[in-house]
Amino acid sequence: MPASARRRSRDVLNRAEFLSLNQPPGVSGPTESRPRARPRAGGSEGGANESSSQPPEQDCMQLNPSLGGIALNSLLAIDICLSKRMGVCAGPQAPWFSIHSLVGLLAFSGHAVPWVVGTLISLARSNTLAGQEVLVNLLLALVLDILTVGGLQKLVKRRGPWGIQPGFFDYIAMDTYSFPAAHASRAVMVAGFLLNHLVLAVPLRILLYLWAFLAGVSRVLLGRHHLFDAGCGFILGFLHFHLVESVWLDSDTCQTIISISTLSWAPLI
Repeated sequence: MPASARRRSRDVLNRAEFLSLNQPPGVSGPTESRPRARPRAGGSEGGANESSSQPPEQDCMQLNPSLGGIALNSLLAIDICLSKRMGVCAGPQAPWFSIHSLVGLLAFSGHAVPWVVGTLISLARSNTLAGQEVLVNLLLALVLDILTVGGLQKLVKRRGPWGIQPGFFDYIAMDTYSFPAAHASRAVMVAGFLLNHLVLAVPLRILLYLWAFLAGVSRVLLGRHHLFDAGCGFILGFLHFHLVESVWLDSDTCQTIISISTLSWAPLI
């Protein structure tokens, strides 16, 4: 081999990335290639240098993730991508921002405040035992929905796809996070409740189903919830409805609750 070729091969092997190949096992590379950390003032450099040289745990890449973790992360990524694409009324630059007020009004129809206030007013004006029985159970169903959804949101603490801050009425109804979607849950529960206890014509029943679906999806269009949050909200509202129906309070129990809650309201006989 010519002398120039041997010299080039030695130069290549002396490069930093090949130094470890030239060392016997258990021997590290030369100390000149390693930057020496400066000791901290007033402290020992041993433990401090070791702790500072190690990256934080959250910055370390997981080299062997589980199959379930990969699937979950993939589904969450798809959910975030689709939710951002569907947020067509989320901000002034959104393509459908011109109907933002209409979509916001539709979303407000599934809010807890108008339903609780409306139920209380109807209960105060009701003069029949059957009407008071239905309204008391509806009020308890609304309270159950608010507490359950609010508790799950506080537990999960998932933010919306656009990071929009909750409004004043959202704080009142404890609807401050994204998962699960409170409007979707409440709309399905109220729709099932009305369909089960009111005699409605077929067109009205179809409109009620359509309203429950649009009230939940409207929050996705406004950028407040993810698609997965709305879907879980629909399921949770369905479960709330069947739970209330299974523990339905009879007329006597409702009258007892009314008489306890207010001293000026005498129960009907």
